[in-house]
Amino acid sequence: MNRPLRRVAIACLVMFVALLLNANYLQLVQAGDLNDRQGNSRVLLREYEHQRGPIVAGGTAVARSVATDDRLKYLRVYPGGPEYAPVTGFYSVVYGASAIERAENSLLAGDDDRLFVRRLSDLVTGRTPKGGTVVLTINPKAQDAAWEGLRGKRGAVVALDPRTGAILAMASSPSYDPAKISSHDSREAIDTYKRLSAENDQPMLNRAIAQTYPPGSTFKVITSAAALSSGNYQPDTRIPAPHQLSLPLTTRKLRNFGNEVCAGSGRMSLRDALRISCNTAFAALGMRLGPDALRRQAEAFGFDDAPTVPMQAAESHFPSEPDAPQTAQSAIGQFDVRVTPLQMAMVSAGIGNHGVVMKPYLVKEVRAPDLSVLDATSPDPLGRAIDAPVADALTSMMVGVVQNGTGTSARIGGTQVAGKTGTAQHGPGAAPHAWFICFAPAENPVVAVAVVVEDGGDLNQEATGGRVAAPIAKAVMQAVLGR
Repeated sequence: MNRPLRRVAIACLVMFVALLLNANYLQLVQAGDLNDRQGNSRVLLREYEHQRGPIVAGGTAVARSVATDDRLKYLRVYPGGPEYAPVTGFYSVVYGASAIERAENSLLAGDDDRLFVRRLSDLVTGRTPKGGTVVLTINPKAQDAAWEGLRGKRGAVVALDPRTGAILAMASSPSYDPAKISSHDSREAIDTYKRLSAENDQPMLNRAIAQTYPPGSTFKVITSAAALSSGNYQPDTRIPAPHQLSLPLTTRKLRNFGNEVCAGSGRMSLRDALRISCNTAFAALGMRLGPDALRRQAEAFGFDDAPTVPMQAAESHFPSEPDAPQTAQSAIGQFDVRVTPLQMAMVSAGIGNHGVVMKPYLVKEVRAPDLSVLDATSPDPLGRAIDAPVADALTSMMVGVVQNGTGTSARIGGTQVAGKTGTAQHGPGAAPHAWFICFAPAENPVVAVAVVVEDGGDLNQEATGGRVAAPIAKAVMQAVLGR
């Protein structure tokens, strides 16, 4: 064989070996990743061959599959509509799946290992395979109240059972209709997805878990917890509360909301400072406690961790190395403090649960096609954020906020409510975000709520957490309490 032919033969051999190696790599190493990749149409087409299991809330399917006459034998429909879209997500032949549809895909599609015996039985008997059922923790009445409260506004609501961590409501507004993205008409699905993705209001964003905000004065409960936990403060300890607070390292002064005077004497109790939400008192307290104490307390409640519910939530964050003025701002929930509504619901729930923060979860149980329970979620403590006496003291302070402080709009007749308002600045000229966190009944809570309304809702610059967010939280609590 002459040299040119030998070179061509070697080149062909090298390419053949490379092709063989690549094929084996794809089939043996990357097969799992490729199958699990969102939008893999081959996997989706195979899944459409049989009926996908429903997603259920309160005994009613908020997502289910119906038979069709087209090449895709089943169509995903969403009776829960936009109200439940942040929870259910969509199931699309074009875009794959999102939210619960994605997190619980193997169970819903019938591919879960726990359904192996069922699949084997289907094969032997010739029975049509079906997917399993995902049962949510959502309380439909609480979800309705949250969704209705957010109507026409941008924002989010999260309600938890403080005793277990079960998510009773998760609403995000504006929202979208997942049925249009799940359509078998590819053009409709693509057009809808592109239109929603281009909208400034981001209707496909789950603001409850994926968006972070400055918490404003709701963070003062964390500053209070750090103070009480230090052993140097009690609810009735008098602390400095000047009309204006001179900040070190700068000529700037920190003022109270509306430039109000918290106390004519310049001093007031920690209890009263929380009740009227005195900025200067908590900013000065934060500098005295120091950033490390504030950060440790925030992390004890779950900051700098990304909970899985089973969708992945964003991390809430306390700034790493703030100087003294930045610490003062951070102590009142400004500067670079960022939280999700889920995180602030966890803070509220942890205080109400006598200091123990429970891991939040959205799936109550999963069932086989015959409705037998395959697995049920057991409550799981994340850890103790504060000692029980501190939690009890802080609860009494938060009760004062609702009884005769900034949160009176959340009062419920015959039930003690513990809460905290927040009005968070987030940019020059922008209307503040309105916050409210709470739990009820205060002495033995069964529901904890966090509400954020972006840019003050309808009240714009006149908005406060007490006026805008507290009434929404009240309605959600009443729904759970049956009031």
